[in-house]
Amino acid sequence: MTSPPVAITMPVEDGLSIGWLSDLVVHAEQAGIDTALVGEVAGPEVFATLGVMAARTERIRLGSGIVAAYTRSPALTAMGFATLASLAPGRVVAGIGASSPIVVDRWHGGDFEQPLATVREFIALLRAALAGEKLNHDGPRFRSHGFRLDLPATDVPIWLGAINPRMLGLAGEIADAVFLTWCPPAEVAPKREIVEAAAANSGRDPADVSTVLSFWAYAGPDPEQALERMRRQVLAYAMVPTHQPAFVDTFDNLPEVAAAWQDGDRAKALSLVPDEAVLAQCALGPDMLADRIATYRAAGADLPIVLLTGAHVGDDIGPQATVDALSRIAAP
Repeated sequence: MTSPPVAITMPVEDGLSIGWLSDLVVHAEQAGIDTALVGEVAGPEVFATLGVMAARTERIRLGSGIVAAYTRSPALTAMGFATLASLAPGRVVAGIGASSPIVVDRWHGGDFEQPLATVREFIALLRAALAGEKLNHDGPRFRSHGFRLDLPATDVPIWLGAINPRMLGLAGEIADAVFLTWCPPAEVAPKREIVEAAAANSGRDPADVSTVLSFWAYAGPDPEQALERMRRQVLAYAMVPTHQPAFVDTFDNLPEVAAAWQDGDRAKALSLVPDEAVLAQCALGPDMLADRIATYRAAGADLPIVLLTGAHVGDDIGPQATVDALSRIAAP
């Protein structure tokens, strides 16, 4: 009997080397993990990192979690995924999302306008390019004339990162999977309903759009320090305007926390984040991790994805311990 699949996302915000991260993916493959994703924040560049991992593995599926639709052109993004697919045929997925104003505007000097329209146009061009079509497009967000990929890759599914209702609906219309994050178990079914309705309205079979779901977890030897790290992570993401709606139902004092944050009192804001708000979004310890995965599956998630985190920046013990805990869950 085969166990249901489990996935991981690399701890790219923990200051760990690419060599160590690729060692971890090799370990995860040996442990029976189904998929490993690499996010892109301000550390590793996603395609270079995935290329190293693809060269060192044979079975595990690899993907981005996520690539922003603003920081690369659709043509360049297609080149990146096609390169990976040539190196690791049949085991590459493209996680795409809008990202946030902080990343797109402040960090990259872009224009975080019209995220829904931008993502829709980006994915249409990405699909066309991966299929080997010549791009002749002059749209409101992107222009490309005469580009044709020399290395087509038609077997790269697209997972669309979505938090808010309109992006969830877009996932139902155009994606192979909706990629949920910062989504407690009780919110999976309502979000899935939005996806399914949009799929049906666009003439698709809702069953063709799977649900993958990422949540932060730690099953290492220092749970108290990890809880404080998670508290900082929850606070940081809850203060991002595009992400904040995901925390409303599990963060009872969110307005008070946001007010302290806006006043520049980060210490006060952090002190106001209750354990309940952290543990509604994150799993701490092997038992909670196993229970959360089972709960997400029961709620309708086809692939639970554990975003590995260390107890502190530079922690190379906690993420591996979490993979080891997952290996016991993934064992047949």
